[in-house]
Amino acid sequence: MEKTYMEDFTVGEKLISPARTITESDIHAFAALTGDWHPIHTDVEFAKITPFGQRIAHGLLTLCIGTALPFRLGQYVALPKTFMAFYGIDKLRFVHPVMIGDTIHNEVEVLELTAKDDARGVVTTKHSIKNQRGEDVCVYTTRMLVGRAPKK
Repeated sequence: MEKTYMEDFTVGEKLISPARTITESDIHAFAALTGDWHPIHTDVEFAKITPFGQRIAHGLLTLCIGTALPFRLGQYVALPKTFMAFYGIDKLRFVHPVMIGDTIHNEVEVLELTAKDDARGVVTTKHSIKNQRGEDVCVYTTRMLVGRAPKK
């Protein structure tokens, strides 16, 4: 269902994004974009001797891709039409490595709706990016500044 205002969300409401597989190309493109060529991500031989035994995706790559996945549900499903600003991210934790070939999705739950004034409010959501085994790989909460429904 499309959202327009803060009041169109319900505390406890949940949505599950489509999934996406993390590829070697994703890791190389992210390394090139950011300059983070750490061998845990880009060197097969180095990664073999780490506790992971193989290359892992950058945590921030997982966060970036995972955070965008809910938008594949439709532009105004994850964000209301009156979205004004990304207001913050809290409690960010990378709790499990993402390997090349892992498929991730994002499970989002509305935690809180807070009025700032008559025109604006904050929607707080909890995000759990999970792999194909249902394991949390990245968890965090976000806040977005959005418009409020006009008073009748």
